[in-house]
Amino acid sequence: MAAATYETTVVMGDGAAIHTTVTSSYADVHRFLMEFGAYNNLIVGLDAEWRPNFQPGGGENQIAVLQLCIGHRCLVYQIIHDVGISSTLKSFLAHPGHTFVGVGVSKDAQKLLHEYGLRVANPVDPRYAAAHWLSRPDLLQAGLKSLALAVMGANIDKPQSVTLSAWDAHVLTAAQVTYATMDAYVSYEIGRRLLSNNYHGCLGDNDVSARHRDMGILFVTNGMLGWNGGGRLGKLFKPLADKLEE
Repeated sequence: MAAATYETTVVMGDGAAIHTTVTSSYADVHRFLMEFGAYNNLIVGLDAEWRPNFQPGGGENQIAVLQLCIGHRCLVYQIIHDVGISSTLKSFLAHPGHTFVGVGVSKDAQKLLHEYGLRVANPVDPRYAAAHWLSRPDLLQAGLKSLALAVMGANIDKPQSVTLSAWDAHVLTAAQVTYATMDAYVSYEIGRRLLSNNYHGCLGDNDVSARHRDMGILFVTNGMLGWNGGGRLGKLFKPLADKLEE
């Protein structure tokens, strides 16, 4: 039997205290999401975890944990142990105004659709924006740890023992909850800095021109990176997207 829903506070390296809900209950997922029900254009950190398959030639296991982070609120949802899926979660993920940010988020979105029938309407991989705004094409291949250092100046710890742990366990360890919260929060914070209308004030000493600031505002208005939405920004970001997909 899965563990009961509980609340915990995870303190990040930057001092941010993240209030995290850990649950395998669709009813508690609904309650969490209703905190944000009045908002139509949210930036949301999204990540997913699953137990690794070490069998040669074996396929990937299904998603066990879905993480969502909005500001200093995080949901660690043990979706694999729930008896149903909240219609509120379906609507939230499919909301065309919300932007779901994460490194490799397109893969998470595909797995959520194929394994749980959950459609993520607007997934955005922040590597494209970071590579452009910071003039660092190497960030197209970056993992979350490298991206956090480049965008936030933060060193985050991602121990392999937790990365490769049993995410389908009925009761997550404290280390797993901390790791899951950190991934979702850092994804959110990177997205906030790169995609919000005033991201140019969040990048510290990085030189971002007025032209880039205007484009940043535009692609928040569009709710997606240009390569995904077409138009003028599509022409700008398509080469970056193609390179990452190779």
